[in-house]
Amino acid sequence: MDLKLKVKKIVDSPGIYLFYNSKKELIYVGKATSLKNRVSSYFRGSSGSRPIEQLIGEVSNIKTISTDSVLEAIILEGQYIKKYRPKYNIDWKDDKSWNYIIITKDDYPKVITLREHEGKETSETMRKNNYLGWFGPFPGLKTKETLRLLQKLFFISICSPNQKRPCLYYQMDQCLGVCTGEINSSEYRRKVINPLIKFLSGKKKAVMIDLEKQMKAAARAENFEEAGRVRNQLSGLQRIQDVALLNKNFIEDSLKNNSEQKRIEGYDISNLGTSGKVGSMVVFDLAGPIKSEYRKFNIKTVVGQSDVDCLREVLERRLKHIDWPLPDIFLIDGGLPQVNVAKAILRATKIERPIVGIAKGAERKRNDFIVIGSQEVGKWVEKNQLLLIQVRDEAHRFAINFQRQKRKIKYD
Repeated sequence: MDLKLKVKKIVDSPGIYLFYNSKKELIYVGKATSLKNRVSSYFRGSSGSRPIEQLIGEVSNIKTISTDSVLEAIILEGQYIKKYRPKYNIDWKDDKSWNYIIITKDDYPKVITLREHEGKETSETMRKNNYLGWFGPFPGLKTKETLRLLQKLFFISICSPNQKRPCLYYQMDQCLGVCTGEINSSEYRRKVINPLIKFLSGKKKAVMIDLEKQMKAAARAENFEEAGRVRNQLSGLQRIQDVALLNKNFIEDSLKNNSEQKRIEGYDISNLGTSGKVGSMVVFDLAGPIKSEYRKFNIKTVVGQSDVDCLREVLERRLKHIDWPLPDIFLIDGGLPQVNVAKAILRATKIERPIVGIAKGAERKRNDFIVIGSQEVGKWVEKNQLLLIQVRDEAHRFAINFQRQKRKIKYD
């Protein structure tokens, strides 16, 4: 197949691209936030004597491997460079931009980074004997941002064991208690280091399977705090936000796919006076409703008429279902009181997600949006108001239908 035709068929996702010469030798591997945009950029210029043009002149075949995130593309690129030592990756090597991620053999192993020139004298045998893990090389990696992301995803401790007071990350629920003596060395390796090593070895699926087993085991043992922590970790791994991990000169792609929200849960309460109170949950993605994931709630604990208290019950019950995937946005039919309740419940359950409320205004003739989230979320909401109104209306319809079904059953 013609190379330019092949380039047109490349998908718009993070991943790595592989350039082969006529001898079927891998001569270059690169990573991208958008494979389509990045690979296309190589074929827009004219031929010449620059190194990049010499490379393109040798390319006779292109392969791509998509990943769920830039971080996984970085890891995969490092594996290919280490295994195949592609000609142009080696020829263009810049010691300042090649980094390794190292895991030490301390009682509570540390995760650090080294530059190429700092580690090049260390043989493979010495690395295996002196470290739990040595991963890379990772060209063009922002090491500080990468370590911070890995710390958040895997609860890596950066504090001292059994220090006098809890560290800042413990207070933010991002440290499992190394500082307070709440987790011993073997448990720290099992819960933190072993999953991290698997992930850095390119085995994300295995990590996810292991975590799901841990979550279900914790739930069976009624250790709901641990089950919730693992559930949030799973959710974080499914939605890695990592576009800032590459140095600026490595990012020439559109970031639009990384800023879009993809899953929305919409909630509404319907009541008939002080009785017959019900709640609804509907689920949408950017393509529309996912009706198989809709849920109905009979209100059980609220006495009298209070939509706010009913919403509180619905959200608390929903979040106990750790097997239901978390949304990217919680959409609430209501104003500030309802949004504040949702915010308090998410904070109490240590879930970080944007919340959008839609109030109908004083005369219920307009839609006032209340957004709890970043500036980027606010911009997304502004561009997608019609979709959010559709979700709100669907939650209202679903709740009303449930209400009517209950009344029909009661009076038939």
